[in-house]
Amino acid sequence: MILWMKYRFIYFAVSAIFLSAGIFSLVKWGLNLGIDFTGGVITEYQLPNGEIKNEKYGVKSEEEINKIREDIKKLNAKELRFETVGPSIGPELVKKTFFALGTSALLILFWVAIQFKSVKFGVSAILAMIHDSLILVGGFSLLGHFVGVEIDFLFVTAVLTILSFSVHDTIVVYDRIREKQKKYDPILGSDINKIANSALTETMVRSLNNSFTIVFMLLALVLLGGDTIKWFAVALLIGTISGTYSSPFVAVPILVTWEELEKKFKK
Repeated sequence: MILWMKYRFIYFAVSAIFLSAGIFSLVKWGLNLGIDFTGGVITEYQLPNGEIKNEKYGVKSEEEINKIREDIKKLNAKELRFETVGPSIGPELVKKTFFALGTSALLILFWVAIQFKSVKFGVSAILAMIHDSLILVGGFSLLGHFVGVEIDFLFVTAVLTILSFSVHDTIVVYDRIREKQKKYDPILGSDINKIANSALTETMVRSLNNSFTIVFMLLALVLLGGDTIKWFAVALLIGTISGTYSSPFVAVPILVTWEELEKKFKK
């Protein structure tokens, strides 16, 4: 049996490094919001060689719009489409999205707590979910600053998808821990450290196999899927890797540390 929990503070340190980088980027540079959030201009034009280009610009002022038109003319391109559009994701929709996320997080917390008959399981699962969300959002803040990646409607979809994946993988490990706590094992006893190590050893291969099938598919989409869905696939890829890591190395260590601290305080 591998002693996974022996190194749990190293797992916390790795998470802290990535979280700190992402949070720093969010505070200093924020998110590079795309046309879905800001509104702007959608253009379609044909170059002299016959190639057709589609571009989106997150601009608002008349001067910026005129400059785009002038740049297209300088290319000697034929303008096929030039539309000014408003934001498809307004402040009200953003508020509703955050409200929905908060509501779903509370429902997941209560449901996990009821099923596992302990609030510790629910809170630990939600903390791991928040961990994955911050890793993904912080990562795209860094990509937005250094590479110019924009946040659009597909990114919001990716975040919601990853949240469910993160909790699902955590539940599998927690279910095995619960089973082992119910059935007394003379080797494991009631030691939460040993129980967690045993549960992770039994579920690790299953979790990795499941995640690798998703990662391979997403890598194919990133490399071959084209510009339209490239960054959507990248968001899912980051979230999948983070979720695969957080289930055994964030959610379970939080639960184990909580159990140990609770026992110390009781003594």
